[in-house]
Amino acid sequence: MKKSHPRTLALRCLLATSLITGSTSATAVIPQQSTETDIVASARSYREANEHRILGEFLEFLRIPNVAADLPNIRINAEWLMRAMEARGIKTQLLETNGSPYVFGELNVPGAEQTLLFYCHYDGQPADPTRWVGHRPWQPVFRNGRLEDGAEIVPIPTESGVPIDPEWRIYARSASDDRSPIIMLFAALDALRAGALEPTSNIKFLFEGDEEAGSPNMSLIADQHAAALAADIVFFADGPKHPSGRPTLTFGARGITTVQLTVYGPTQPLHSGHYGNWAPNPAMRLAQLLATMKDPDSGRVMVEGWYDDRVPLSETEVAAIANIPDDPTQSPEALGFARPEGEWERRVEAITYPSLNVRGISSAWVGDETRTIVPDTAIAELDLRLVHDIHPSSQVERLVAHIQQQGFHVIGEDPDASTRAAHPMLAKVTQGEFGYPSARTSMDLPVSKAVLGRLREAFGTEPVALPTTGGSVPLYAFTDMLGLPTILVPTVNHDNNQHSPNENLKILNLWKGIEIMAVLLTL
Repeated sequence: MKKSHPRTLALRCLLATSLITGSTSATAVIPQQSTETDIVASARSYREANEHRILGEFLEFLRIPNVAADLPNIRINAEWLMRAMEARGIKTQLLETNGSPYVFGELNVPGAEQTLLFYCHYDGQPADPTRWVGHRPWQPVFRNGRLEDGAEIVPIPTESGVPIDPEWRIYARSASDDRSPIIMLFAALDALRAGALEPTSNIKFLFEGDEEAGSPNMSLIADQHAAALAADIVFFADGPKHPSGRPTLTFGARGITTVQLTVYGPTQPLHSGHYGNWAPNPAMRLAQLLATMKDPDSGRVMVEGWYDDRVPLSETEVAAIANIPDDPTQSPEALGFARPEGEWERRVEAITYPSLNVRGISSAWVGDETRTIVPDTAIAELDLRLVHDIHPSSQVERLVAHIQQQGFHVIGEDPDASTRAAHPMLAKVTQGEFGYPSARTSMDLPVSKAVLGRLREAFGTEPVALPTTGGSVPLYAFTDMLGLPTILVPTVNHDNNQHSPNENLKILNLWKGIEIMAVLLTL
């Protein structure tokens, strides 16, 4: 009779528990023969002996431009990943789309009876080189601290024996979002093997190349490759950890959709002296329309039905939010405003509700280009963050109904002369091409409790557990389409300038991230 590994026995116990309690969700297991502290110590020892090699591989990766729309360079990224994975014995293939390819890898372990899937994305936000200080976005540099504190560029430590200060930072596009978790995974796997602690679960890797473009092909990949992506748990390695530095797990993410709202005036800009007070001003009308969408006192969205489909937090999730420590660097004062805009004092509570955000407004000219005219159009770009269980199309429909209630005739394309003549108040609403719903994995599942327990034991501190992240990542493809419990594993520093100029990664977070990934790889 085949002897089961201790972790397999634990899995069976958890599955039995799930059946008794009525849970049908897949579960993963907890410990193996080596203790969690052994795993952390082994990863740390390996890292200390190989810091320069790890950083060298990371810098090589960072030097490849990775904007999703730049398909030739995106493919170079994918090929680089394939080489790095194959060098580690990972069976690798490209999952092609009509855009950026996904890089899929499998590491099968003889006798393993569970599978872990790790997701990261290798593309990054576009970058304006004129706003990067001292270097270009894909020319990584080291600084001896934060740029905002006056830190200076220091020589890159390329030779063994040259000390590397963990407080230093690497400045480059995607240094934190989201290439560093990939390097953490690779280094953690190398460390386990060096310490004779090979994973005893099958490991799968899925690296996406157009997450920053809205993951337009994620649902297609989940549908076409469901069997290949089958797993007991998905770890979504993305995002900043809590500023306290404690290990952080997030059990959901907000969804997103975008809307462009255009209000029309005359067919061309008109002289404000001759036509002001007579020709309708679309900029003024747009401002008045936007002002109807949020209550200035409570901060709540005034669009009817905006919160109707929100699933309330569970008792466990409410308690988790209450236990999240405050951080002075994330206070209103530190961020330059007097008080939160609405009724939610804590940001971690506010992000559990759907939002309506004006992300940009444009009309005519400003600054040195200012002209005394009545504009012809005014445009607002909106992003709508979604929570469980609000669908993108439903929220856009509510927004359109609200605009109509304010007296506007809503259209889907630029108006012709007859439309302009028939309707004094015109607004064009176009929904963004890409977007996706929110997702959430219950914190009460045995697998959720097991992962929290592993990190607690490994690092000797209570992990920070968040029901959801404020940002949007395509967890839904795993939770809703594939039915897999999915947990976000944030590892990078919270002040990393994500999506902004001068993005950076604190080296200490890279080192700690390797340890966290080693623990998760040995579930």
